[in-house]
Amino acid sequence: MTYHPAAVRTFGLLTVMVLAVAPRPASAEEASPARVRADLPARLADPDTADGRFEGDLGLIIGAGATTRGEHPLGVIDVRARYLDTAGLFFTYEDGFGANAGPYDRLLGVGIEMRPLFLARWVTGKDLGLTWPDLVIDSLGLELGTFFDQPPGGPFTSRPGFQASVALELPLLARVTGPWIGLRAGGRWGDEVLEAGTVAVPAVAEGFFTATLAWHQLFRTHVVDFHDDAPH
Repeated sequence: MTYHPAAVRTFGLLTVMVLAVAPRPASAEEASPARVRADLPARLADPDTADGRFEGDLGLIIGAGATTRGEHPLGVIDVRARYLDTAGLFFTYEDGFGANAGPYDRLLGVGIEMRPLFLARWVTGKDLGLTWPDLVIDSLGLELGTFFDQPPGGPFTSRPGFQASVALELPLLARVTGPWIGLRAGGRWGDEVLEAGTVAVPAVAEGFFTATLAWHQLFRTHVVDFHDDAPH
């Protein structure tokens, strides 16, 4: 039988390509469920070290409390949805209940929150290994949003203002799901301040401090599941 040189070369090239991409048998060490890729932090193999924060990937927080700004406190309802305890959305409603609430009687706020310390500390093993202190430290976050206020006797403003705050949360039971105390402090700039282009600290329309008692609940949506086996 006569072999064409080009056909031999083509067959050889295909053979090399097939051998290169073919899966090789896994060793006993690689077949272990605890195996971790060399390019990933070792802590990803044991999500239990995250103090239960990977028991669900979506957190729902509902709280109530009070907001103070000077001498005028208002009741507040606070609702949040948080992904991997790291980033999320918040909605707040404040109401003076007809009392002399100063510049406004009610306020609606919405925005985003970012809590970067949890994943950064956990993945690199920089956490303390103590549940309550780690949960408190990792709760430190920055919140940015907009708000619409309602002056006493008037309608809600048609143009939103801007608000920014820092937050810290304290778990009462040293676990993720359960009651927490939320503390937030920040400032609000009305649309007239923003329009004037002076958003420096002295131009803050008002500062505020909010304290809430909230229930945190985790839900497993399976967007991220650390217990899934990697494909071989």
